[in-house]
Amino acid sequence: MDYEFIALLMFGTMMLLLLTGQRVFGAIGAVAAISAVALYGTGGIDIPFAAAMKLMKWYPLLTLPMFIFMGYVLSESRIADDLYRMFHVWMGPVNGGLAIGTILLMVLISAMNGLSVAGMAIGATIALPELLKRGYDKRMVTGVIQAGSSLGILVPPSVVLVLYAMIARQPVGQLWLAGVVPGLMMAGMFIAYIVIRCRANPALGPVIPPGELAAITPAEKRRLLRAGLLPLFIFAAMMVPFVNGWTSLVESSAIGAITAFLAAVLKGRMTREVFENSVRNTLGISCMFMWIILAALGFGAVFDGLGAVKAIEDLFTAQLGLSPWTILILMQLSFILMGTFLDDTAMLVIVAPLYIPLVDALGFDLIWYGVLYTITTQIAYMTPPFGYNLFLMRAMAPDEVSLGDIYRSIVPFVAVMVLALAVIMVFPQIALWLPDYVYGK
Repeated sequence: MDYEFIALLMFGTMMLLLLTGQRVFGAIGAVAAISAVALYGTGGIDIPFAAAMKLMKWYPLLTLPMFIFMGYVLSESRIADDLYRMFHVWMGPVNGGLAIGTILLMVLISAMNGLSVAGMAIGATIALPELLKRGYDKRMVTGVIQAGSSLGILVPPSVVLVLYAMIARQPVGQLWLAGVVPGLMMAGMFIAYIVIRCRANPALGPVIPPGELAAITPAEKRRLLRAGLLPLFIFAAMMVPFVNGWTSLVESSAIGAITAFLAAVLKGRMTREVFENSVRNTLGISCMFMWIILAALGFGAVFDGLGAVKAIEDLFTAQLGLSPWTILILMQLSFILMGTFLDDTAMLVIVAPLYIPLVDALGFDLIWYGVLYTITTQIAYMTPPFGYNLFLMRAMAPDEVSLGDIYRSIVPFVAVMVLALAVIMVFPQIALWLPDYVYGK
C-alpha cells in the first residue's frame, strides 16, 4: 500500500467520522492514534506524546484562558448592555444609526471576547429586539448581527487565530495585529453599506422619535458615554503596552483579564454567580481548544510524515500545471464549501496538515494566509444552506423572523466580505503592515 493511498484513507476516515457527529478532537485524534500505531508500531505512541509536550511548552497558549475569561467577565457583568445603550442614545438620531451602533458593538465585543458565538448571543438578545421594536427592516438587522458577530474571529484577541498560530507555528502576536486593519476595514464596509441603504430608503432604519431623544438629559448622555467607553479603556490597557513593546503577549492578556475583573468589581457587578459562570465557561472552552490543538498536532505529524503534502503539491503544480494563485483560490473555495457543515475550528484542523505546508511551499506568507483563512471562514459561517451563523440566528431570533428572511438577509453582507477578501488578496500589506511596523521597531 503506497503512502498516497494511506494519506487519502486517513483523510477520508476522518471526514466520515465527523459526518457521523463525533466530536472534532475525538475523530481527528482517533484517526491520528490508530494510523500512528498501524504505521510505526508501538513506537507510534511517541507522536501524540511529542505533540502533547509541544502543546504544554507553547508559552503563548496562556493567552487563551486569559482572553476568554476577560470576555466572559465583561459579558456576564452586563457591561455589553451599557455599550449598546450608549450607541442607542448617541447614534439614534441617524437613519440606520442603531444598525451602525450594532456593528460598532460587535467590534468591541470581538475585542473583549474573540469568539463569534459571543457576539451573536449578545447581538441577538440585546440589539435584535430593540431594532425590531424601532421598526428596522428585519432582513437588514438579522444580516447586520450575523455579519457583525463574524468579526469575533478576526478582530484581536481572536481565539481562532490562536489555534491557527499553534498549527501553523506562527507568532500569535503577529497574527492578531494582522487581523486589526482587515477587521476594522470590514466593519467600515458594513457601516458604509448600511448608510447607503438607509439613505436610499430611510424606512429601513428609522431614527429615534424626537420626543424620546429630548427626554434624555445631557447628564445621562455623559454617564452612558463613560460607561460605554469602559471596554475601550480595558482594551487600551491591554494592547497599548504590548504594541509599544513594554509587555509580552501573555503579560498583556493577564492585564486584560485583571482589568476586566476590577472593572466588574468597581461597578458592583462581580457577584459569586458571575464569577462562577465566567470561570466555568473559560475552563470549558479552553479545554475544548487544547484537545483540538493536541489532536491536530498528532494528525499533522502522521500526515506530513507520509509525504502527502509534497505529493499534492506535485499534483497541482507539476501534473495539473496550476499557478500558485489558482491553487490558493481553490483552497478558499473549499473552505466555503466545508463551512456549510463544519465550524471554523473543525475546518482548520481538517485541512491544516495539508493547506498550511502547501501555502508555505507555494511562497505565500503564512501570517497573511491566516487572515485570508479567517475571512473565508467568516463567509462560510454565513453561506447557505447550512452556514453556522444562519442556524444560530434562527435559534435566537423571534418567530416573526423566518429562516427564509435570515437566508436573504446575508446576501449583501457576504458580497461585502467577498469584496474585502479580494482586496486583501490583491493588497497583502493591508494585513501585514501593522505586524511589520510593530515587530520591526
